[in-house]
Amino acid sequence: MEITRQLLDQVVNIAHLAGDAILDVYHDKDGFDSETKADNSPVTKADLAAHAILSPALAAIDSNIPVLSEESTIPDYETRSSWQRYWIIDPLDGTKEFIKRNGEFTVNIALIENGVPVLGVVYVPVADIYYLGAKGLGASKIAGGAETPIQIKSLKQKATGEPLIVVASRSHGSEAVEECITKLTKEFGKVERSSMGSSLKLCLVAEGAADIYPRLAPTSEWDTAAAQAVVEAAGGIVVDAELKELRYNTKADILNPYFYVLGDTEFNWSALL
Repeated sequence: MEITRQLLDQVVNIAHLAGDAILDVYHDKDGFDSETKADNSPVTKADLAAHAILSPALAAIDSNIPVLSEESTIPDYETRSSWQRYWIIDPLDGTKEFIKRNGEFTVNIALIENGVPVLGVVYVPVADIYYLGAKGLGASKIAGGAETPIQIKSLKQKATGEPLIVVASRSHGSEAVEECITKLTKEFGKVERSSMGSSLKLCLVAEGAADIYPRLAPTSEWDTAAAQAVVEAAGGIVVDAELKELRYNTKADILNPYFYVLGDTEFNWSALL
């Protein structure tokens, strides 16, 4: 499948449909219930409604491309290991934020080719904002109906005395992150911390609103794939704890290693992290 602007627009439209289904539940005056899945993560009828839209819509683009969703049965690795290309989706990323009604949840759609996220759309239904990126097409943000290109901010662009912006999870703190921030403070002198839910943390790096996102707690591949495609299309990188690029569908489970989202790829992060 060729990565084209037409394909990207098609995925944006599909994400919007899923977002509408999520908002129907979000704004239901009778409220909504949540259940706990086997992995102790919450699920609501909004997660399932979005999945019911996304999965068949993406499959209809090309019936030969499998769709892997957080809300579907995960095929065994013997099956998945044969996939050179597949869609991976999180129909509602940030279910905890959805339940809190703080608006910080997203629809995540990514296309993976040979382990690399080559196209991604992250949709924020409450704000009606899209982050999109694809290999060879760059990255952009759609807000208020207007689309603008986005790119990471190099550390050289920072004015003297401007702080390093570290984005962290709103729901998943850790001592390891605090230790990382201590190291960054020693190096840069001034560090400012921003908290955010869901895959929006990666998108903040992609648009230059943050410089680094250390994720030193568990995530799954559907949590990161779409936003990683946006980050990399914007000029950044997502790497594991050994600073190797984060790749997908390389093992039996779908858990990510701990990782860092880095804006400025020219900076010598290896000496620091």
